[in-house]
Amino acid sequence: MSKAGCPPVIGVIGGSGLYDIPGLQDVRHEAIASPFGKPSDELVFGTLDGQQMVFLPRHGRGHAHSPTSLNYRANIDAMKRAGVTEILSLSAVGSLREDLAPGAFVIVDQFIDRSFAREKSFFGEGCVAHVSMADPVCSRLGDALEAAARDAGIAATRGGTYIVMEGPQFSTRAESNLYRSWGCDVIGMTNMPEAKLAREAEMCYATVAMVTDFDCWHETHDDVSVEAIIKVLMGNADKGRNLVRAVAPHLSTRNETCAAGCQTCLDTALITAPDARDPALLAKLDAVAGRVL
Repeated sequence: MSKAGCPPVIGVIGGSGLYDIPGLQDVRHEAIASPFGKPSDELVFGTLDGQQMVFLPRHGRGHAHSPTSLNYRANIDAMKRAGVTEILSLSAVGSLREDLAPGAFVIVDQFIDRSFAREKSFFGEGCVAHVSMADPVCSRLGDALEAAARDAGIAATRGGTYIVMEGPQFSTRAESNLYRSWGCDVIGMTNMPEAKLAREAEMCYATVAMVTDFDCWHETHDDVSVEAIIKVLMGNADKGRNLVRAVAPHLSTRNETCAAGCQTCLDTALITAPDARDPALLAKLDAVAGRVL
């Protein structure tokens, strides 16, 4: 289990098309048990240029899990139990902007959560907590990803709003145009409640949204299809792997608590009085909130 201020262990959650990280050394696979259920797959441990890494394919190898059926709580809890201190999320998305064409990368800084069929918190009756999500992405990780993209020769847009829809169906044209009117930049199905849970677990979190298509709002492009998306996915996955390799050196030097406050957010979040807390829930929270409980 990680402690705030310890050397970083970088966790990578790979989205559609990104099921491994080539170049890892000292590789081992381990199934991490979680009191919140079964994670998507075994975690892959290794080192990359000396930096400790932990990889999890979000949908499982073979893409067995849909966005709605993913056990987000088990995935984040397992990462925490594995010692992960910061999470890089790579996700396939649709574009809601003319200038973000298929193949574009966006280092997201905001989310709008429109999912509705998922467990969104580790906390609840018996131990209530309210973490701030005003800035849902760690700015320090965003800086590192921006620098790594330059190093790797990958064109990446810094900043953007990712709207999370429930899925697994794609948007209607009316929905797509509505989200554009809200000022959203990309659309996907997986980064909420993932980002919320990472914050509750006091782990730094950042998203690289990899554009596979124009969502169905675009009048001169074909409507979204799995076949069209897969063609772009493969190229994006290669760039995503290169970005992970390039970002590792930028994150390897932190030996103190994240200055953005990600790793201490529970200091002011717990609201349930100690004598009113449910022992059964506290036992499940041993990894996520053990620092403050």
